[in-house]
Amino acid sequence: MFQKALCPTLSDRGNGWAADFMVLLYGLGLYALLGLVTAVSFVSFGVTQVLPYPMTLGARILVLPGAAALWPYVLVRWLRSRRTS
Repeated sequence: MFQKALCPTLSDRGNGWAADFMVLLYGLGLYALLGLVTAVSFVSFGVTQVLPYPMTLGARILVLPGAAALWPYVLVRWLRSRRTS
């Protein structure tokens, strides 16, 4: 009874947990999609605005996964650098 009051989807035997899991998966998918779009555009256009030196193609490929994973931070830095220049 106490557990049901805290988290009713865990104690129910219906498909409540499946719906919660799907919402989590859709959220992670949306985060990954936004990260990929931000990272590709940042590596293509924005890296030269944030960093003062040019980057080679190999360096851009190495930066791509990190920019995709940390896309909110990358986007904030990119937008701040555009305002100051």
